[in-house]
Amino acid sequence: MSIQFKASLEFAKSLDQNDSIAHMRNEFHIPKDKNGNDWIYMCGNSLGLQPKSTKTYINQELEDWANFGVEGHFEAKNPWMPYHEFLTESMAKIVGAKPIEVVTMNTLTTNLHLLMVSFYQPTKTKFKIVIESDAFPSDKYAVESQLRFHGFDPKEGLIEWKPRDGEELLRMEDLENILEVQGDEVALLLIGGVNYYTGQYLDIKKIAELGHAKNCMVGIDLAHGAGNISPELHNSGVDFAAWCTYKYLNSGPGSLAGLFVHEKHAHNKSLNKFSGWWSHNKSTRFNMRQELDVIPGAEGYQLSNPPILSMAAIKASLDMFSKVGMTALREKSQLLTGYFEYLIHQIDTDRIRIITPKNPKERGCQLSIQVKNADKNLHKQLTENNIITDWREPDVIRCAPVPMYNSFEDVFRMVEKLKTLL
Repeated sequence: MSIQFKASLEFAKSLDQNDSIAHMRNEFHIPKDKNGNDWIYMCGNSLGLQPKSTKTYINQELEDWANFGVEGHFEAKNPWMPYHEFLTESMAKIVGAKPIEVVTMNTLTTNLHLLMVSFYQPTKTKFKIVIESDAFPSDKYAVESQLRFHGFDPKEGLIEWKPRDGEELLRMEDLENILEVQGDEVALLLIGGVNYYTGQYLDIKKIAELGHAKNCMVGIDLAHGAGNISPELHNSGVDFAAWCTYKYLNSGPGSLAGLFVHEKHAHNKSLNKFSGWWSHNKSTRFNMRQELDVIPGAEGYQLSNPPILSMAAIKASLDMFSKVGMTALREKSQLLTGYFEYLIHQIDTDRIRIITPKNPKERGCQLSIQVKNADKNLHKQLTENNIITDWREPDVIRCAPVPMYNSFEDVFRMVEKLKTLL
């Protein structure tokens, strides 16, 4: 049954009282102003807040390093040698994958490059790469550099899937048309599953079907998807995906990223890979004179032993996700973002409008508010009032009420202040 929203503080508080995961907010450090009041933090799409447990998890590894030195690889409470394995099952559940398909390693763009070594195999006639026109810049730079590395001109080899004139959102039929006309020349689709700017959540399974119908490889950047939406990567059929963990997965600035390779590729020994000693069979890894024996699945993409302190922070967050589950988070997210949207629509102004899709199935928690005449002062005023959002050129304030720690009262108070500033 749908809820009839009301624009009142009492109603917002009643939603919080009936929120089965409201207690998770207490598990996070909420920044405070000089008077001790919580900030209204809606920037989890850039950097998630710190779980209170993170310090304990990291301190455990610092203590074991102090007490065991190198023996911590085997004697630590959480032995460092297999530490990445402690993250795999939880991470796989978050993105809808099998454990063999997921590993935590490196950073997002590094992982995309390593994946393109395997899945971008151009020929003279089939070499083009499709990305969305307003992809995050790092993705565009990465694919352009891959094209140049293989001897192609990015101006010829890069195809941009664009919104129609006067629109902000992408249409699937336009991607169909691109592939119908140029599909025989396309080697790879690399698409952001949730667009960083508009917050649009694309149909990943449909993208995979369209790409594979033209014998293209399909990869997904889930930087704004992991921990936000439920991408069901295995069932989608995409060949690969990568994501960061410092946004919705709350692992800390610049922390390690995640990587997915579909099970159908797990035992393909002919697949090109860049390798290192952590790619090698675990049982013989320390016999330094063995020929490379690559681990099947996503683990085979590892290069070096991982940074344990970063993984400890990821483990702290993933353990919280395991307790709550993506189903409960997604249910709250849709209600919380729906209430946020409702309140914004109650503001009597033509200065702002929401460009994120109205359909909850086509978005995560982020709403992108477009400001008429690109007045960045509105964003600055929000910040001065301890409402933390994110400005993106040329004219958008990105707001992400994260279900793990944001409340319905947060969104009510944020919109009340926005109304006053307008």
